[in-house]
Amino acid sequence: MQALLHRFTNLYMLWLVLFAITGYLKPDLLSWFSGQWILAALTTVMLGMGITLTMGDFRRLLKMPGCVTLGFAAQYTLMPLIGWGIAKLLNLEPGFAVGLILVASCPGGTASNMICYLARANVALSVVLTLASTLLAFIMTPLWCETLAGTYVPVDAWGLCKTTLQAVVVPVVIGVLLNWRFPKTVARIAWLGPVVSVIAICFITGGIVASKAEVLSNHAGMMTLAVFLLHVLGFLLGHGVTRLLGYSEDTARTVSIEVGMQNGGMAATLATKHFPTEPLSALPAIFSAVMQNLLGSLLATWWRARPVPSDGKDETPSA
Repeated sequence: MQALLHRFTNLYMLWLVLFAITGYLKPDLLSWFSGQWILAALTTVMLGMGITLTMGDFRRLLKMPGCVTLGFAAQYTLMPLIGWGIAKLLNLEPGFAVGLILVASCPGGTASNMICYLARANVALSVVLTLASTLLAFIMTPLWCETLAGTYVPVDAWGLCKTTLQAVVVPVVIGVLLNWRFPKTVARIAWLGPVVSVIAICFITGGIVASKAEVLSNHAGMMTLAVFLLHVLGFLLGHGVTRLLGYSEDTARTVSIEVGMQNGGMAATLATKHFPTEPLSALPAIFSAVMQNLLGSLLATWWRARPVPSDGKDETPSA
């Protein structure tokens, strides 16, 4: 059974695309999945992430300060500014621009850990960077949204902060505490976490597409271009800056993947909850979810075929 569910999880992008297509062609089937359902689904995903973490992951935050600081800074400076720059360059409509900036201002996505493994990057560092960017998302995401998206529409930064705390940070912390307090019980059920997360993200995607089906077709081309540029530039600049600062190739690959891959489920949830008058704001997160996994997989395949040179500075062994 576990092997079957593992295969199911590995086909994540296929299920994501199928749910998106279903939401678009048959919106009545998935339009009910909105509002509190989406919020609950995101909370479930983040709880699933939390139970995979240990207290050792928190200790590693302190053992690699240089790498963590670099990855965190790249995540929360490069991506928001890239998103804002693309919105200006392509002269995007306000709702679309807000959604793109929101995606760019979110923490790294959990899928980045698997992509790092496939790319021969530093998985231990990837986990720590995802953890760090997620725990501080309640500060950084509202801050960047108010600063950049606020030039397009009014932004309720405090509301974004509260929702991020409730649906992202608190579930992760609860998951970590459960793993710490009941390790044997969590170990028996942890294999279900990825499966539940895949199902939850697919329903978030399908529900949002179903509710926005009427406006989706008119903007598909521009959305595809915008999220393609966002993730390609994130991957390229994340790698380039890290190498420029003298870090090793496996560290550069890790930072590249962490910067280039975002928490699309979080972006979609925040958009539907806090920008209900902007029908385009949630759609970049949906396009991003597909695009980043496609590009990330291609990048991992490219890097996996190329040995990692042992050069540059590092702070932790590869996992």
